Parts: sequence; C-alpha cells; structure tokens
Amino acid sequence: MIRWDLPIREKTNRFVLALLTRTGRTRGDLSAFVEAACRSEVLRRTVSDIHQQNADLSAEEASRLALEAIAHFGGNA
Repeated sequence: MIRWDLPIREKTNRFVLALLTRTGRTRGDLSAFVEAACRSEVLRRTVSDIHQQNADLSAEEASRLALEAIAHFGGNA
C-alpha cells in the first residue's frame, strides 16, 4: 500500500467529511472514498480520450471493430 500526503482545500475537506458522515461512514473511510473517486475519474478520462480518438469512426465501423475485438479475445458476440 502506498501512502499519499496531499494538501486539500479546507472547503473540500468539509464537503467530503460531511458526505462521509451523511452516508454513515467515518473519517477512517476516507482512503477508500479517495481511491474510489480516483478510479472513477481515471475511467471517465480514459473513456473521454477513447471517444475523442475515435470521433471519426462511423457507428457501423465502431460496431465492426468491437465485434472483432470480442471475437479475438474469446467473447461471444
């Protein structure tokens, strides 16, 4: 496990701690919350990048490529 030491704005700290409290979690759950938020943001940005990189593909071409990838990796289409 890696430890991060990050400066966070006081207002952000209050918002996050309030959310944790409202959802029945404690300050001890902060690491899991931050990890989930980071994973979510990485996924969101990755999907956005892929959309931008493939903006010129037609729906048919995108579908064909997806089916090819599924077949290649052993999925059932």
